[in-house]
Amino acid sequence: MKIFNSIIALAVIGLCYLLSVLGSGCAQIGMPTGGPKDTIPPVLLKSVPPNRTLHFTGNHITFTFDEYVHIQDLQKNLLVAPEPKIIPNITSKLKTVSIKIRDTLQPNTTYSYQFGNSIQDIDENNPIKNFTYVFSTGSYIDSLQFQGKVILAETGKPDSTLLALLYNNLDDSAVYKHKPRYVARLDSSGNFLFRYLAEGTYHLYALKDESGQKMYNNPSQLFAFADSAIHITQNVKPVELYAYAEEKETKKPVSSSPANKKNPEKLLKYTTSLTGGTQDLLTPLTIQFEVPLKNFEVLKIKLSDTLYHPVVGAEISLDTTGKLITVYNKWLADTYYKLEIDKDFAMDTLGDELKKSDTIRFKTKKEGEYGSLKLDFKNLQKIAHPVLQFVQNNVVVNSFKITSPTFMIKLFNPGEYELRILDDENENGKWDPGNFHLKKQPEKVISYPKKISVRADWDNESEVDL
Repeated sequence: MKIFNSIIALAVIGLCYLLSVLGSGCAQIGMPTGGPKDTIPPVLLKSVPPNRTLHFTGNHITFTFDEYVHIQDLQKNLLVAPEPKIIPNITSKLKTVSIKIRDTLQPNTTYSYQFGNSIQDIDENNPIKNFTYVFSTGSYIDSLQFQGKVILAETGKPDSTLLALLYNNLDDSAVYKHKPRYVARLDSSGNFLFRYLAEGTYHLYALKDESGQKMYNNPSQLFAFADSAIHITQNVKPVELYAYAEEKETKKPVSSSPANKKNPEKLLKYTTSLTGGTQDLLTPLTIQFEVPLKNFEVLKIKLSDTLYHPVVGAEISLDTTGKLITVYNKWLADTYYKLEIDKDFAMDTLGDELKKSDTIRFKTKKEGEYGSLKLDFKNLQKIAHPVLQFVQNNVVVNSFKITSPTFMIKLFNPGEYELRILDDENENGKWDPGNFHLKKQPEKVISYPKKISVRADWDNESEVDL
């Protein structure tokens, strides 16, 4: 019996060993792999009171979602219409978002809360896009819509950071003193859409609202206005606005004193527009000073050739800031020049002057370093006073008045350019902003969507369809 039991035990041990050997190739212990990334936004399960509630009288609203949520960038995203005097208190906890209304609600009025993309799940920050809640203190929901577009007048391009504003206060000063009744965001193409509007007459504006006040309080703000009041009905037509900044934003100059100067020898210092001692054929030579000049004597600066013969026709001037000397000349290609500056040509306002007379030697570019350019315009007749602008890095580097559908120039700097067409109404050769006080709209620019490339030593030709 003992022998039989021993045989059974050995058989069991052998079977277990065999199973362990066979199983070692099939099952390995390891970390479980994660599933696909969650890309589904939270789903609204219910709202209390329900969306589009009529005869609303409360001051508290709760949304319940199917997962844990939080609120991101609420100040940037939230739009409440009509614009409240007191901002509502909006909080999130677990799977709920709550609104505490702190303003007095107006009778027979439709209210909308546009959350943009601010309500997101906690795990992956998936937003509920353009989440909107609507209620009415009256017996119906206002259902009118109004749309339009805002374009930057100076560039012909949209700017999605602007807001469109509707005022039912038709006083012109309202945009300075009061918040609008309705606010709408712009999309990437500059389009706006107002929803849940009440029929009525409104003034329409657009504004870059960096202060968060939703009012026009700075002439350097981007701003746009419609020429006349708009009566919003079922069949109201879209409106296009052109935004401008009446004044360019300027940085305050950094003050300095002689005690902090990095110029102990009291030497007059300057920089030139030359690149590696080479002068562009198409632009003047400029000399920039750090401190304004005084006692400037133009006759003590001379442009000459290598034999010191004065260049006939050259003009030299100092700008109104006293910091920039410009040398205008019809430059000859591949030619050496000298600019002689006498020691006592000027003194700056800190009393610095040249230690000795100076000579700037330079050479002009060769014609082969430029390309010729021909542009054939289609539909140019739609612009009354066309000025062609060449733009690099959002800066107008060249502009030309257009007098025919074909533009040709023999020498043009190589590079890639954006094209804009300015309708130069006052024909002063530059873009001019609007003026809301004078009800003057800005001059308008068309931005051509395709860039052109100019190659050196090449006949460059393009067709531009406006």
